[in-house]
Amino acid sequence: MRLEVRGEVFTWRGPAPHHFVRIDGDPAEQVQETATAVTYGWGMVPVRVRLGATTWTTSLWPKDGGYLVPVKAEVRRREGVEVGDVVDLEVEIAL
Repeated sequence: MRLEVRGEVFTWRGPAPHHFVRIDGDPAEQVQETATAVTYGWGMVPVRVRLGATTWTTSLWPKDGGYLVPVKAEVRRREGVEVGDVVDLEVEIAL
C-alpha cells in the first residue's frame, strides 16, 4: 500500500527530541486497515518513506487515532526541511 501524505513537520521534546509528520483522516484509516497484518508490536507499522529525493525505512507510530512518521535528522538536512515546513511524503507500508 502506498499513500501520499502532506503535513507539517513538528518536534516532540522528550528525553531525545524527535521530528514527525502526522497522518490523519482517510490515510490513517487506510493504514489501520493494514496495520494488524504488518505490525511488529505496540502498533508500530514498518514503512518506506520518500521525501523529495531521499528515501528511508522507519515505522509509523500510532498516536491518538492517527500515525506519526518520524523524519530523521539526516533526511531533514538533505532536503532542507525545518520545523513548521509543510512537506509531501510518499509512504509505502512494508507488507
